[in-house]
Amino acid sequence: MFTRRLLQLFVGLAMYGLSLALFIRAGLGLDPWDVFHQGVAGRTGLSIGVVVIIASFVVLLLWIPLRQKPGFGTLANAVLVGVFADVGLALIPALSHLGGQIGMLVGAVLLNGIATACYIGARFGPGPRDGLMTGLARRAGWSVRIARTLIEVVVLGIGWLLGGSVGVGTVVYALAIGPLVQLLLPWFMVPAGVKETAAPEPRERDALPFEATSSQATRS
Repeated sequence: MFTRRLLQLFVGLAMYGLSLALFIRAGLGLDPWDVFHQGVAGRTGLSIGVVVIIASFVVLLLWIPLRQKPGFGTLANAVLVGVFADVGLALIPALSHLGGQIGMLVGAVLLNGIATACYIGARFGPGPRDGLMTGLARRAGWSVRIARTLIEVVVLGIGWLLGGSVGVGTVVYALAIGPLVQLLLPWFMVPAGVKETAAPEPRERDALPFEATSSQATRS
């Protein structure tokens, strides 16, 4: 079971990075955090994968006052998503016709949903942005939904000002990803009785599956 969990974690994170590349190549808009990553990449000349990795470790520093403890999956998330985003961008061409862009956007949302269900379901700990959101909610006494909204409005605004891509894809992602992951998560969730690390607290932007079991709306 441990081997299955590791494989599921790594495959999920790889797919997540590739889905980010698909979103970028579709050219129809990104989710809030990736609008921020793209904006910073455009201003600094760094690849978006490198920006994702750097931002992940900066966010982990914010865990310290929130008294959050990273797990193995947290550190794997911080590194591998950015690595595979750059791999995907090197392999996936941009499309110039709208039909192809829409198809790529749909594929990106579906792949992201599967990826999120995989890495959350492996139960190796939350991603860096997941823990920031849930930690802030716990320390401030807010709902996860409020914490998510506050964080993502801030990063979306900064990313847009830096030149990140905001568009119909941003809206499609926001509306589709929660229900999609909620549908998929039961297929990938490792039974709680066999987990060996703390169950993840998913970022709300990536996964809203726990809405069904609590009053919180959570990401990954």
